[in-house]
Amino acid sequence: MHFIKFFLTSILLCLIQSCSNSSLYQSKNYVFGTIVDISIYGEDQKKAKDATNDVLNEFTRLNNSLHAWKKSTLTELNENIRQGKPSTHTNIELIHIIEDAKSLEKKSHHLFNPAIGELIDYWGFHQDEFISMHPNPSNIQKLVETRPSLDAIHISSSTISSNNRHVKIDLGGYAKGYALDQARKILDQHQIKNALINIGGNITAIGQHGKQPWRIGIQDPRATHAIAKLDLPDGWAIGTSGDYQRYFIDNGIRYCHIINPETGYPVQGVYSVTVLIEPAKNAGVLSDVLSKPLFIASPNDRQAIARSLDIKHYFIIEDKHILMTKTMSDKIQFLHPDTKKNNQIEITP
Repeated sequence: MHFIKFFLTSILLCLIQSCSNSSLYQSKNYVFGTIVDISIYGEDQKKAKDATNDVLNEFTRLNNSLHAWKKSTLTELNENIRQGKPSTHTNIELIHIIEDAKSLEKKSHHLFNPAIGELIDYWGFHQDEFISMHPNPSNIQKLVETRPSLDAIHISSSTISSNNRHVKIDLGGYAKGYALDQARKILDQHQIKNALINIGGNITAIGQHGKQPWRIGIQDPRATHAIAKLDLPDGWAIGTSGDYQRYFIDNGIRYCHIINPETGYPVQGVYSVTVLIEPAKNAGVLSDVLSKPLFIASPNDRQAIARSLDIKHYFIIEDKHILMTKTMSDKIQFLHPDTKKNNQIEITP
């Protein structure tokens, strides 16, 4: 079921881009627990294939290093934290990632919190298939009271330690974006001028599709088609967090994988949040991370959170309510006439 949903989401790009174009090389694979779609335009097939293989090898390396529950460099670090032991000789890349995630956690007022792996595990999201479970409020409260945060991570040279044994790092809201940024570097090394990389809804654009910008779809969170489309210029990235891919239903209540660190419960009532990121060295990371604080924040706090994180373009779908910034509304085009009729559309400054 979940694989099918991931696949349907990924083919939205093909439906909008007309992927039958003979100048387009396209590869679909399964990494990071989702569909990875790499499209390269206007290159020799061998050159495009070689570049794609290098990107996929990098994705596999990162997945094996940063996996949250299967044996990886990250799980070894988490086990040392649980035992109260320092991790010595930690690789420089992981240190850089944790330092960056730590900074983003602070800027988001801890709504983006990669240290809540114990909570994510309790809810059953540290596995490939999600089984309906009835949450125990007492267990959740105990986990919240441990106050896990990357603030408790201490880095000295190549050693990582923590004074909170309940810190369990889960980079599920960071790793795909980081992989996008790495992919851009690899394609640049291969002198690929035009490409689109999609990791389960986190997308970055290089160049354009022929004479036009790359055009992508924003998933309708309650259907298998796109609700809107927009052009993604060179260097821009886009990311969507939703309640429609990793979730289970218990007693008629939908529990998704995006958990509010302050309450310990999955966020409810928000269907999806899409953020559009202007060109930057870490545009991929930002496209992955910044949708989470907006997804978790209360409606009254969203604009303040967006300002503090410098999120200029966002698109939020709730039940019969769509909220977006004026700059985002200028960029998107709804694909179905009934969308505006059936939803209250709110535009923020």
